[in-house]
Amino acid sequence: MRYIKDEVENLIEIKKSKFICHIYPVSSVDDVTRILSLVKKKYYDARHNCYAYIIGDNQEIQKASDDGEPQKTAGYPMMEALKKYEVTNILAVVTRYFGGTLLGASGLIHAYSSSIHEAMNNMKFYIKKNLEEVLVKTDYKGYNQIIKISGVNIIDQQFIDYVILRIGLDGLNFDSFNEIVLQTKIDAEIKKIGDFTTEIPE
Repeated sequence: MRYIKDEVENLIEIKKSKFICHIYPVSSVDDVTRILSLVKKKYYDARHNCYAYIIGDNQEIQKASDDGEPQKTAGYPMMEALKKYEVTNILAVVTRYFGGTLLGASGLIHAYSSSIHEAMNNMKFYIKKNLEEVLVKTDYKGYNQIIKISGVNIIDQQFIDYVILRIGLDGLNFDSFNEIVLQTKIDAEIKKIGDFTTEIPE
């Protein structure tokens, strides 16, 4: 499942109607309620503030609203657009300022789904991974060798007379990593800290 960390805003205009799309990272329904309140206050003069959100590692919580648009012409296409990105913990709000021309059901569906797709094209995605965290003390030569090992993700690094690394092992367990270090004769002290979950950019 994919996640986002940043907010994105995008505007499209169709037959003088303006569709302002905001995408937000959220982790609970309370987050959704708070953000929707702020959006409706900011765009109080807009005719519609339609939304769709998905929450949970398995997308357990889903809800969409047409906010006065004809049924299934706004919230539903927004939700379907979000699902195509296999993303969760996300809220999309599309604010519409009516331009005077009716778009019809198919026109609205196209407009609201396009608003999502255009905004999502500017989004950075992350995936969650469970990694083993390891502390390594080595020299500069050892550092240059360790960072080239497949499956090593640098969490933190300190350069003094020697190098202290906090790394996450991805697809490589502690014993395998330790064996690689021994076989390549890297001068290093290695200690396993524990397991953790992190978000890695795609």
